Amino acid sequence: MSPPIDPPRAPTLAQIAARAGTSVPTVSKVLNGGTDVSDATCRRVMASAQELGYRRKTRTRVGDDRRLSVPLIDVVVKQVEGSWISGVLEGVEAAAAADGVDVVLSVARSDDDWMRRLLRRPSLGAIIVLVDTTAAQLNMLTTANIPVVVIDPISRPPADIASIGATNWDGGRLAAEHLLELGHTRIGVVGGRRAELSSSARIDGFVTALRAAGVTVPAKWLAYGDWDREQAHRVAAAMLSSSASRPSAIFACSDFMALGVYDAARDASLPIPGRVSIVGFDDIQESAWATPPMTTVRQPIVEMGAAAFRMLREADRTATPGPPGGSAIRMELETRLITRLSTGRP
Repeated sequence: MSPPIDPPRAPTLAQIAARAGTSVPTVSKVLNGGTDVSDATCRRVMASAQELGYRRKTRTRVGDDRRLSVPLIDVVVKQVEGSWISGVLEGVEAAAAADGVDVVLSVARSDDDWMRRLLRRPSLGAIIVLVDTTAAQLNMLTTANIPVVVIDPISRPPADIASIGATNWDGGRLAAEHLLELGHTRIGVVGGRRAELSSSARIDGFVTALRAAGVTVPAKWLAYGDWDREQAHRVAAAMLSSSASRPSAIFACSDFMALGVYDAARDASLPIPGRVSIVGFDDIQESAWATPPMTTVRQPIVEMGAAAFRMLREADRTATPGPPGGSAIRMELETRLITRLSTGRP
């Protein structure tokens, strides 16, 4: 009978310190969110810990004598303004309250400060919303054994980071098919930011559906509004400026930018939808309040927040420390077209 094989030993703080070229006390400070360590040293220590397969002992799961009397989760956002983020927070809070969990909201005001705050708090994990995180930042959290779920990731997260979003590509397709069914063939697009996943997917689904029907979007009618109403107003105004050659419909990759297209249409004295049809994306409250009410692609914003909380709780209940490189859940919730009065036949 073969002798039992001893499990591999977990990396020590001394090994991490040697690899990072620093001291054991500094490594301990970094792993616990100390504020008197430079960003460069923090990143070097976390990178070394990740390369060695280190996982900080969790301070919050069942069986730990330091478990919080009232468990909490962190929600990290770029900003708190706007109907979209309000919907996400509503979903997270409702699901958390039903499970007896408190929510701590952090605004990511600087590159690494929000991560250090998370490292110092013994929470069940973090939900990250619309924060342009780097792979290194997310790896810092997993090295610290903090479960993470990213809502609507701006760039593709590492394989071991869970994420949730909407079927953006399919939503773009739905918008295109609606305009094609109405008879539109001269169509413009206002995207969000060029490199962001959701904007790229929505545009790709939209132009793919048009291309299948033999319709193309001219380069001059594809512009980017950076998710900003005023910027969308400016680029849409350029599309609508020529009476000899203007689109009969415009698809905006967010409702907020679609409101900027409304502004441009009114400035050009173009009735909606009589002279220009407009489709948005999100179905925030303002889309139904617009004049006329906006046709849009609904993404289940509140449901995304609730689902992110459930994913995080499941990770907290089942996760055990282990080597990096595993795979995590990728979830997409269904989008659907909401037809209102901003679209009509050309």
